[in-house]
Amino acid sequence: MKEELLNDLKDAMKNRDELKKNTVTCLRAAILQVEKDTQKTLTEEEMSAIVAKEVKKRKESIGDYIKGNREDIVEQLNKEIEILSKYLPEQLTTEEIEKLVDEAIKETSASSFKDMGKVMQYLRPKTSGKADGKEVSDIVKAKLNNM
Repeated sequence: MKEELLNDLKDAMKNRDELKKNTVTCLRAAILQVEKDTQKTLTEEEMSAIVAKEVKKRKESIGDYIKGNREDIVEQLNKEIEILSKYLPEQLTTEEIEKLVDEAIKETSASSFKDMGKVMQYLRPKTSGKADGKEVSDIVKAKLNNM
């Protein structure tokens, strides 16, 4: 992924695409900062988690800009999300998440809402970077509350 980011950064600079250049630079900086802080080279999964975090940040701030009537910034954030999404693995569908949650509940012998932590811990490696954590959490809550 690092090589792909570097190549995309070079292309963006050649094509004078400021938005893509800035977005890729920001992502590279986030990855390098985590590597520096942890003093280790990140795996593809760990880098994907950082990309997902950057996408999530942008999605969360869109609501504030819509309330502030700043369509220009909303449009820019949507373009950044589109650029960043290219580096994410294919996202799980709601149906796939539900199947994983059912499997997790069965494997962890979860029987009530109190077991949510066990279920989420089981799911985290399977969904990290492939699904929004809030969506996974909401599905787990719904299924555990219906038991």
